[in-house]
Amino acid sequence: MEVARSTKRMLQIGSQHRSTPFKIRAMEALHGGLIGDIYQARGLCFKRRKSIGHKPDSPTPPGLDWDMFLGPAPMRPFNELRFAYNWHWFWDTGNGDIGNQGVHQLGVARWAMGDPGWPKSAFAEGGKYAYTDDQETPNTLAASFDYGGRELLFDVRGLHTNAEGSVPKSKKTAPKGNVEPLEIMVGNLFYGTEGWAAMNDSGFQAFKGESNELVLEEKDGDENTTGLHMQNFLDVVQSRKHEDLHDEIAIAAPSAALCHLANISYRVGRRLTLEDGPKFAGDAEATKMITREKYRKPYAV
Repeated sequence: MEVARSTKRMLQIGSQHRSTPFKIRAMEALHGGLIGDIYQARGLCFKRRKSIGHKPDSPTPPGLDWDMFLGPAPMRPFNELRFAYNWHWFWDTGNGDIGNQGVHQLGVARWAMGDPGWPKSAFAEGGKYAYTDDQETPNTLAASFDYGGRELLFDVRGLHTNAEGSVPKSKKTAPKGNVEPLEIMVGNLFYGTEGWAAMNDSGFQAFKGESNELVLEEKDGDENTTGLHMQNFLDVVQSRKHEDLHDEIAIAAPSAALCHLANISYRVGRRLTLEDGPKFAGDAEATKMITREKYRKPYAV
């Protein structure tokens, strides 16, 4: 972020949710008090992941620069399981599904909360269940982030699971007739002092009061969200107003950091209290994991 500011570069991050028209409208309503003050935001990543199995090391395929692919990670023999999509499941190169899919829903959760900065503490627990294979990262994870009087929760479920979402039906006539409740597998839930809401890529629903009255419903309009996100970036390249970027680095970096905070807590097995830096109060082991201990040359940062 400091480099982007000092060099006056426009740096947009690829979380297209923030350029999705119906999500923008939904967030404007939430920020306007649609369900009262949001005290809890949840992110869900319920993506079925099958076992990656075991595979021996093998010769590097022709045309692949394995050294460059690994970058600052330790050099090791080529293995098909550590390449292509499965690199997400190894600590040298990936962060599991919380850093793969989850970073997007973490960003949406922070968006609903008004994009707060660092949490006061972070905690995560879970494990790699059901499979005996080469994967290192957990396929089941529950993370919590304390923001002082409100919290952000995130769940990863890679095995069989049910959906969550807009189960209660309104006891009053819905604004647009009968409502088909959203089922959230990958998406968000928001809880406020006056109601609650659910969001995924197909739509948004907000319910209010003891009767769970539907007060707002938004649906995906099949817009080219990637195109809109790119257009936002190009517009700002011309205007030079970084604050107009939908997912500017100052907004996106804390969302990505939550993935790392959760993983560090999971790996050391305890709740972590944050101090400025950032670093963890009285926890040298966890603080050491904030950055890579050794960057492999010439990919040093």
